[in-house]
Amino acid sequence: MRLLMTCAKRIVLSLLASVATLCAASAHAQTTEGVAALVNDEPITTVDVRNRMRLIIASTGMSQIDEGTLVRIQDQALRGLIDEHLQLQAASEFDIEVSDQEISNSLLDLADRNGTTIDVIIQDLQNSGVDVSTLRHQLEAEIAWQIIVNGRYGSRVRISEQQIEQALERLAASASQPQFRIFEMLFEVPSPGQEQQTIQRVIAVMNQLQQGATFPELARQFSDAPSAASGGDIGWITASQLQPEVAAIMPQMRGQYEQHGGRGALSNPIEVPGGFMVIALVGARDGTTTLQYDLVQVTVPTSAVTDATRGNFERELAANPTCSQAEAMAGRITGSIYTPLGSISADAVLPAIRDALAPLDEGQNTGIMQSAVGLQALIVCDRAIAGPGVPTRDDLESQLRGQQLSLHSRRWLRDLRRDSTVEIRD
Repeated sequence: MRLLMTCAKRIVLSLLASVATLCAASAHAQTTEGVAALVNDEPITTVDVRNRMRLIIASTGMSQIDEGTLVRIQDQALRGLIDEHLQLQAASEFDIEVSDQEISNSLLDLADRNGTTIDVIIQDLQNSGVDVSTLRHQLEAEIAWQIIVNGRYGSRVRISEQQIEQALERLAASASQPQFRIFEMLFEVPSPGQEQQTIQRVIAVMNQLQQGATFPELARQFSDAPSAASGGDIGWITASQLQPEVAAIMPQMRGQYEQHGGRGALSNPIEVPGGFMVIALVGARDGTTTLQYDLVQVTVPTSAVTDATRGNFERELAANPTCSQAEAMAGRITGSIYTPLGSISADAVLPAIRDALAPLDEGQNTGIMQSAVGLQALIVCDRAIAGPGVPTRDDLESQLRGQQLSLHSRRWLRDLRRDSTVEIRD
């Protein structure tokens, strides 16, 4: 979606003038400008577009702005305003109204995330010629959309124990892999045939990064990923948790990061299913997450091993005894020794034992293993991931739920775009 040339030039020239005068708004210009677009007969004024452009410029910290850059910012501003009108219109169909207090609370959260205060944000906006109402309107749409997405899809999203276990298994499998602190931006291709427009969006954002704009603020304004709300921050992650196209470049990214003395590395645009991604690597470390087991060991010393003892040991283990039953089990096996090993890291055991433990869940055992001291078996009492930043089960459930809600949100917004009537005025 883009403005036709006449309106585009009018807004861009107005912004060029306002940037030259520290973005001071012209009351005369606001009264003489008209409608930039109609969204289901609801107007977006050229003043709305210009104010949103000022907000983008102020929040991203761009220092060098030419006419070409402003045209691209204008396209993004109009695109965002159209989406917000669609979201607010959908909210009104459900009689959802966002209160001033809810918007103020969201503004306070924004200030907290940026380590500042509401007063400082308002002052910074005023210094850039932006009225705080422009930001409050954006927050209103975000809040309303979140409410109706949760209302429409929240009850449908079910995270099973199996899904949580699978997520834990993926964490366990990647425990020793290098970890990366990553910020991301996703640029979705809205529909087939719009690849070139999306590429232009990516190029515009890359140019703004080169001009001094900050990655988190650009992500908040331009990214289509769920992480946009947090400035694109997806935290510490392993390559195996990334899309394959992104994971493939991580060795190169880490090399650049280290060459830059840990000051960060920025990727080129990466084509992924449905769009393009840009990532910033701001931290790298070797795997610090480990798999911890709570184990019980039952040993039959070589001196006590007979065919009868071995057969009895195998039958007892086949019944899958729990750790609380292991001591009693050992009492039924002639000459066996029961030993609680407590918590032990997977890295601290022999490779053969680590391999035997790898597929086991709580309450399962290794079966009989032959060793230098006789016959041994290990029973898993507990299994957990340990290390910095390891999510709890509740954290994982929340993450998985958020991912599914985000998918529903993006699909619904695409449907609204497709079914709406949007008229771009010249």
